[in-house]
Amino acid sequence: MPWKFEVLQEPYGAVSEGPVWDGATLLYTQIQACRIVRFDPRQNSLSVYRTDTHYANGLTLDRDGRIYACEGGARRVVRYEEDGTTTVLADRFEGKAFNIPNDLVIDTEGRIWFTDPFYEGAAGPFSYDRCHQELDHESVYRLDPQPDGTWSIERVTFDTTRPNGLLFSPDHKTLYVAQSGRRADEKRELRAYPVEGSGQLGAFTVLHDFGDHRGVDGMCLDSEENIVATAGYELGGPGPSIYVFSRSGEILERHDVPAKRPTNCAFGDDDLTSLYVTSTEGHLLRARTGRQGVEHRIETGVEGSRPTGSRQQM
Repeated sequence: MPWKFEVLQEPYGAVSEGPVWDGATLLYTQIQACRIVRFDPRQNSLSVYRTDTHYANGLTLDRDGRIYACEGGARRVVRYEEDGTTTVLADRFEGKAFNIPNDLVIDTEGRIWFTDPFYEGAAGPFSYDRCHQELDHESVYRLDPQPDGTWSIERVTFDTTRPNGLLFSPDHKTLYVAQSGRRADEKRELRAYPVEGSGQLGAFTVLHDFGDHRGVDGMCLDSEENIVATAGYELGGPGPSIYVFSRSGEILERHDVPAKRPTNCAFGDDDLTSLYVTSTEGHLLRARTGRQGVEHRIETGVEGSRPTGSRQQM
């Protein structure tokens, strides 16, 4: 049965990204507007949660409900504190500025894994010219929390160009990586990397090769351990889509999306059966699905852990 998408937010003229369900509301980024927006399904309302986010893209939550973000314009990975301040976790590797941090996930040990591609034009004026790229690679990294509150950093991929969305399998033994190149000589693949005991990644398996067409941007899990992913574009191939892949890469479903290029997705609402989708045009879309998402493990409970912040109505 095709999914029917409703428009919750009309395009604002630039990219929306990073949807994450906090247990009661959906948070997502409007990258070029440098803000995080909150959608409250009970009130059917949109409000500005946070501003001055430096082209923040991907968002995630830890078990205490704290928000982590990839701030592409500031070229850093951060945590947003309840008092409105920002804690910088990392902004350099081996003395060089990151490219444009994109997406991030947190594992059961509290380690943060993030992608660092360089997509031209993704994060403000500097990003239009690759002469500003200090690193000679586009990789996935792991940040490990240290007893003194700092974070150590480890590079974990040496075979990626423009790594984009990240997703862990439920047992955290596999890291799914969207290898999402733009040039003809770059791959567009959904990859599965085994996570080794050392925290490094083993040799990847290609779950799906998108060939010449736009591959996976963002993704999430359903309760059956399937990968629900945004991919495709208006220029050809199957078109803008939500794919449902099995763990082995079999396409179980594909659903057309009423946007030129869907960017990311997250399950939400009380029963976690609604899929929220963002786009390069700035949409927030929602479809009622026959699938159920996986709830974030927030130890302090929904009401106590909901992020606080400004609630300026849009």
